[in-house]
Amino acid sequence: MDIKIRQNNKSKKEHMTMDEKLNAVRAGVLGSNDGILTVVGVLFSVAAATTNSFAIFIAGLADLLACALSMASGEYASVSSQSDSEKVVVEQERELLKTDFASEHKTVENFYVDRGVTRHTAELIADELLSKSPLETMLSVKYDITLGHYLNPWSAAWASLFSAALGGIFPLAALILSPVRYQFIATIGATVVAVALTGFLSASMSNGLVKRAMLRNVIIGLVTIMIHYGVGKIF
Repeated sequence: MDIKIRQNNKSKKEHMTMDEKLNAVRAGVLGSNDGILTVVGVLFSVAAATTNSFAIFIAGLADLLACALSMASGEYASVSSQSDSEKVVVEQERELLKTDFASEHKTVENFYVDRGVTRHTAELIADELLSKSPLETMLSVKYDITLGHYLNPWSAAWASLFSAALGGIFPLAALILSPVRYQFIATIGATVVAVALTGFLSASMSNGLVKRAMLRNVIIGLVTIMIHYGVGKIF
């Protein structure tokens, strides 16, 4: 029995949909970017108000931990809601196939007609698909959902937790490990490198414009530093 369960789990992992795989990656990239910007923001706002290195370090460390936990809980709640919605849709379609099969059949027909298939051919396709895998067909056609594959809130939460902590370590480590006179220059440099890397990863994942994403993240990072430093100076 245990062998069978392990085989089923292995098979499920091998057949994960692209959305499932990207779920954790997306959460990781967002968590990392948020960790970098919140930690560097706190470091510079506190540094503007005090020169006590230990106070600055404690503030940065506290924010790093708070940010990581906040991002993880937020991802868990968000993805859980999406997963629950997908499960509700599955039950709705299961009921519609029992109570209004003709309408479901017509939906599948129209789906293929809209893609250039003739009405007659679309009817044949709908007949075959709905006779073999009716629920899977309706979920794919209407919602682009794969039956049995729901976004995992735990994978998103853990990815966000670790990446937010890892991202926040960049500016914090640069501040602590650098000589006092170069602390803030090193922190700015570490922040620029870190946010540029997250921009590169996010653009690569979504097939976007890599250079623009990197530049955008760097500008946001520098603006974040200026705003927090200014707030620290004011108060």
